[in-house]
Amino acid sequence: MSDSQNIVEVQHLSHKYSVDWAVRDISFSISRKGIMGLLGSNGAGKSTTMNIICGVLNQTEGTVLINGIDLRKNPVEAKKYIGFLPQKPPLHPELTVEEFLTHCAVLRRVPAKQVKAAVEEAMEKCSITHFRKRLIKNLSGGYQQRVGIAQAIVHRPPFVVLDEPTNGLDPNQIVEIRNLVKEIARDRAVLISTHNLAEVQVTCDDIRMIDHGRMVFEGTIEEFDNYVAPASFTVRFAAAPALEELAAFSEFTNIEDLGRGCFRIRFEGDASVTEKLVAESCARGWQLQEISLDKTSLDTIFAKLSGKLVDNNISAE
Repeated sequence: MSDSQNIVEVQHLSHKYSVDWAVRDISFSISRKGIMGLLGSNGAGKSTTMNIICGVLNQTEGTVLINGIDLRKNPVEAKKYIGFLPQKPPLHPELTVEEFLTHCAVLRRVPAKQVKAAVEEAMEKCSITHFRKRLIKNLSGGYQQRVGIAQAIVHRPPFVVLDEPTNGLDPNQIVEIRNLVKEIARDRAVLISTHNLAEVQVTCDDIRMIDHGRMVFEGTIEEFDNYVAPASFTVRFAAAPALEELAAFSEFTNIEDLGRGCFRIRFEGDASVTEKLVAESCARGWQLQEISLDKTSLDTIFAKLSGKLVDNNISAE
């Protein structure tokens, strides 16, 4: 076991398809516990990155270390530490759950004497023990996804990669899978690849965002949410001014009357304009009661960050 605090180290990773770069000079690390979201729109480069990290694809440039092992130089040893669930789970519908997981444990080189215990542990972790004799084709989409996650952890890897784990599931199934992923992450690292902002917001601890093949953001959920400065605020007056009076502020670009003395105001420049409004309210007797900057939505942040690094030399996945 490596002494590094990180299970994964990605160093200056680049990959080219033909003459176009799909991923360019990406570097990041993944700690040994918790959930990281690899976020990006379709075609951003996240699937290329994920496939390289899982050893499915050899990179053009750069290094990927799994538990301190160079994935390209020693792929068999490195892959022992990786569990992978593709977007379409690699299930065998004609097998029972137990048969399939046993097959996966053997493929993952689990010692013969430990296969049964490993399968039992994976089924219990994913709450599918009661379906052990059920043919996979007769399971619901949510339980098929659980079987897919079970095959990714059956060899007890310290690093698990899940590609769009809740895609195509109904709301109840989504909640169940999210809870399962959080449970799995208690004693290992989990990487979720997704284009779904809500998925990252409710599931992940940290985010790495890729756009046009380049890393455009890395940090915590809170840092991501606050990355783009608020561009509007909500204010409430006891003696509300007329719209014309508020429109006299040159910094205000839009004023929305919400009724009962409340307004939502969009502005240009920094948030110090609120101090100017407070001073004006005191001077004119508007009796300001409340003022709060509106939190920028994740969708807005995603759109703004996506536009920061547009490189015509980088292609989609």
